[in-house]
Amino acid sequence: MKYQPYDQTFVDHIRAGGADANGQTAERAVSDGVAKPCRSCLCNIAEGKGMLIFAARPFTALHPYAECGPVFLCEEDCDAWQHDGLPPILTTSPDYLMKAYSIDERIIYGTGAITPTAEITSYANTLFARDDVAYIDVRSARNNCFLTRTCRDAPS
Repeated sequence: MKYQPYDQTFVDHIRAGGADANGQTAERAVSDGVAKPCRSCLCNIAEGKGMLIFAARPFTALHPYAECGPVFLCEEDCDAWQHDGLPPILTTSPDYLMKAYSIDERIIYGTGAITPTAEITSYANTLFARDDVAYIDVRSARNNCFLTRTCRDAPS
């Protein structure tokens, strides 16, 4: 199981001033160092560092389940997460919202759960034991913001 950073092509597009999921350019801000998770390096953006705030929709098409919301990126280039295990942005809260999706990007009802941090891997393994689960999105349990997606295999 691998946790995926946001698509690098889209990250580069946003950093270059391209339009986000709402057709707007990213807002620029300075991180206060508290709960500002970068969706590329999957680390929290350090206090005093520049960051981008933009609307993201981590789905391939528009449909009723294609949620859109605010996310952050390090303003400067950062190394996209490519490691094993939980990324740092999934270790700073007591719990997270996990939801499984089918291959056609639909929520699989009954899979959404506020999951304690220590149980993320276990719950993901439970969900991946089902044949109908293509991937799992992990979101903030407090603000519902998309954090990362995990799949059975490494992203291609």
